[in-house]
Amino acid sequence: MPGATTIGVVCKDGVVLASERRVSYGYFVMSKSGKKVFQITDSIGAACAGLVADMQVLTKEVAAYLHMYAYERDRAASVRSAAKVMANLLFERRLFPYLAQTIVAGIDEEGPSLYVLDPLGSVIDDKYASVGSGSEIAVGVLEAEFKEGLSVDQGKELIKKAAKAALARDIGSGNGLDIMTITKSGVKEEGEPLT
Repeated sequence: MPGATTIGVVCKDGVVLASERRVSYGYFVMSKSGKKVFQITDSIGAACAGLVADMQVLTKEVAAYLHMYAYERDRAASVRSAAKVMANLLFERRLFPYLAQTIVAGIDEEGPSLYVLDPLGSVIDDKYASVGSGSEIAVGVLEAEFKEGLSVDQGKELIKKAAKAALARDIGSGNGLDIMTITKSGVKEEGEPLT
């Protein structure tokens, strides 16, 4: 599995997703500007670790299904529904799987939520998560400092701290951070150099 560090945190007023930009395969750095954080709908996003091509196909397919759902039912799908659609697509391909560990997060009528999916489609609801080769280091920081009721700004700072720790110790991760915040007012994407 290619290296990566991808992190998600649930806050009181939204969710924050982030992933570093390095696309590596073993010790070979293929790109220093890969995008691993994707907007699926106006209130749902995904961040992935694994093969970038698999991530791109998977998120586009989920986005298509969710747009059809919204059109047919005249209402947006929930974050849980988005995670279940992705899980079904992953399980459908279990014999020739997409090589991607994914975090799906967003905000709906029930509030902000986050789900972690493995390459075979298991869905786990959580308040914070990290996937990829740098996840063990990032989770250590998240476990030590996560508190219920963080604001989105506090969540971003926590993610930056966890990512800095992982990027300093994981050779497969690096070259800055893409951060997506999802609140009731919409989706905002920004980059962070993390020197």
